[in-house]
Amino acid sequence: MNLQTKIAAFFGILVVCLVATLLAIGLFSFRQYSIATATEHVRTSAEILRVSLTEDMVNGVISKREGLLQRLMEVEGLKSVRVFRGPQVEHQFGQGLSREQPVDDVERRVLASGNAEFHLEDNVADTTFRGTIPYVATNRGNPNCLMCHQVAEGTVLGAVTITMSIEQIKRKAIMTLALMVSVVTAFCLITFLLLRRLTYPIVETATHVEEAVHRAIDGDFTSQVLVRTKDEIGQIAGEMNRLLSHLNDGLNRIGRMVAQLTNHAPTASNGNLLTSTIEMVETLTAAAHFKQAIEEDETKAEIYVRMSAAIEGLFGIRRYSIYEVLPVRNQMLPIMVDGQTQGACRWCDPQILIRNETCRARRTGHAVNAIATPDICFAFRPPEDQPATRHICFPIIQSGTVGSVLQLLAPPEDQERIGNIVPYISVYLREAAPVLEAKRLTETLRESNLRDPMTGLHNRRFLEESVDTLIAQAQRHKMPMAFMMLDLDYFKMVNDSYGHDAGDSVLKALSRVLTDSVRSSDYVIRYGGEEFLILLQETDAAAAVDVAEKIRAAVEDLKVQVAGGLLQKTISIGISGYPADSDTFWQAVKYADVALYHAKDTGRNRVVRFTKALWEGGNKDDY
Repeated sequence: MNLQTKIAAFFGILVVCLVATLLAIGLFSFRQYSIATATEHVRTSAEILRVSLTEDMVNGVISKREGLLQRLMEVEGLKSVRVFRGPQVEHQFGQGLSREQPVDDVERRVLASGNAEFHLEDNVADTTFRGTIPYVATNRGNPNCLMCHQVAEGTVLGAVTITMSIEQIKRKAIMTLALMVSVVTAFCLITFLLLRRLTYPIVETATHVEEAVHRAIDGDFTSQVLVRTKDEIGQIAGEMNRLLSHLNDGLNRIGRMVAQLTNHAPTASNGNLLTSTIEMVETLTAAAHFKQAIEEDETKAEIYVRMSAAIEGLFGIRRYSIYEVLPVRNQMLPIMVDGQTQGACRWCDPQILIRNETCRARRTGHAVNAIATPDICFAFRPPEDQPATRHICFPIIQSGTVGSVLQLLAPPEDQERIGNIVPYISVYLREAAPVLEAKRLTETLRESNLRDPMTGLHNRRFLEESVDTLIAQAQRHKMPMAFMMLDLDYFKMVNDSYGHDAGDSVLKALSRVLTDSVRSSDYVIRYGGEEFLILLQETDAAAAVDVAEKIRAAVEDLKVQVAGGLLQKTISIGISGYPADSDTFWQAVKYADVALYHAKDTGRNRVVRFTKALWEGGNKDDY
């Protein structure tokens, strides 16, 4: 119910109450007035009759009283007049006429009490007023009652019953009351019309303001309230228009700035541009906090974990993959697959792992949106039980190239929502890209310090920094480690005879043989010069002997092309076990070195397993 309707309803109820009150008061007043008027008329008529009857008695013409009563009946409004005698008059003059006897209880009560009684009788045909008035003996006036009646003063001589019609008075009262009600109703109607005219601008302005506010809540600030008056209502309408214009301009400016920051214009969320802009600003704020957090992370792995938490926690996406591009090897490494760290490639052709050009996002550097363009990427391979799932892939650009790829999976029921949050995710990835690049450069720099630049193998510094981690892993899993210390036989002759370039070629070829001969979980370290250390995890010394023999045979068969021809070399290997030979890491490495020297001393091109006798029988200072 609007304000205009409320005012009309209120005013209507007020008029009805006023008219009802006026009718009630008028009817009551006119009734009382009619009764009072009829009472006075009856009393006057009774008094006139009493005086006339007294004069007739004094003059001796009381026998002609019937004519007096008939003449009295000619008075307008009188319907009947009847006089009846009291006991004292009957005792002195006899009963009189038969109709001069009391006929009902009212007349008998009046004769007995000397008090007048009046009654109003309503019926359909007529409204009649009846009055029964006693005649009490008195000596006042001339003539008076005691001049003829031999009774004491105050004696009830008789009474008169007069009936009269008040229908005419009633009709006049009703007409008067109707006229009053009409005048009041007309006045109220005129007042209502004037009030409606005065309140119309208020109601219309309030209605337009309400509509403008509702549209503003829905994100539309282009509404304008019509200014109808120049008073306070007009000022309210004008200020409302200024407020809406200010909000509309401010929202558009914010939208343009958000578009510049996100490279994506804010679109109406459920038709509400304001809500969408607020969400984008909140996303930018959260993204800034995200960037601050990842800047304080130590490694790329920690950033990927935090990114996964944002994808799952903030955006409610449970199926996604994060791949890291390995440009040197033209490969892609799964970092996170459906929340599993380094999970297997599930949603794409595994070919992308060994040939990253197969990935469209990696190859083009552009986002791949299969929700908007189904089947755009031929490398996408959803499981057979989820053929309707689609994907969006985001390349994360680092130093002008794709460094990582984020893949979001969208089942049919969630495709619209995921499509709508693409701009928000892009903001996070844009913030993460430079930080990932900085961490990559830091790790590359650190890795270069921990690798031998010529062979690409880990160096001795890497072993020194990793020893605590290696020991902790071995102790936690209660698994042994084996050390192989390797040294090329007569390597100095290569440098002396063919030059250092030939020596470098031999070392590089040897590094490849060593790397290919062990597992990816094992470590091949250039320990110094032509000496190498291989650390075999979860392997005891006995098993390491078999691996060492394969390496020795492979090196023996290795032919290296150099400027002067083909070179073939042999290698000597010493083996020790941790903690079988020593529960101290570096001591176990030392024991492998002791076994290596024994292999060289006993003919070279051999594999020697460390024993306590080698340590006790030799000169420790020599090692």
